[in-house]
Amino acid sequence: MSAEQLSEAALTVFRLNGQFLDVAEELARPSGLTAAWWQVLGAVLHEPLPVAGIARVMGMTRQGVQRIADLLVEKGLAEYRPNPAHRRAKLLQPTLEGRAAISKIVPGHAAFAAKLASSLGGELPEILVALRKLSAAMDGLAADL
Repeated sequence: MSAEQLSEAALTVFRLNGQFLDVAEELARPSGLTAAWWQVLGAVLHEPLPVAGIARVMGMTRQGVQRIADLLVEKGLAEYRPNPAHRRAKLLQPTLEGRAAISKIVPGHAAFAAKLASSLGGELPEILVALRKLSAAMDGLAADL
């Protein structure tokens, strides 16, 4: 990959990130959530995680996740639980109200996903493989910087 191709890939990913965030904001709005709140709640739907774990999974900063987690707790959408593995790093988990808010997003999310998949004509699995491969390569090389 040339430096020019790397720049083009980065700009495309930045634009794609913005597009996903715009769609996420629209999908989340009826539930009373923001895209960022949805992202953090979504990370803990299946298992509670510490803030640092959410940041790693979502590619966010720990400070950014902490700010959002505190807001979610303040609004009653999530709660902190004791972490048996680490006394100070509490686990975040959604409350029933948080799960209800997420469930309001599901129909619109599913409809948008179906439209996107249809517009890609069956190429979505290959695109996902390529994106995962690119992300893994970036993870491997980022340590060398």
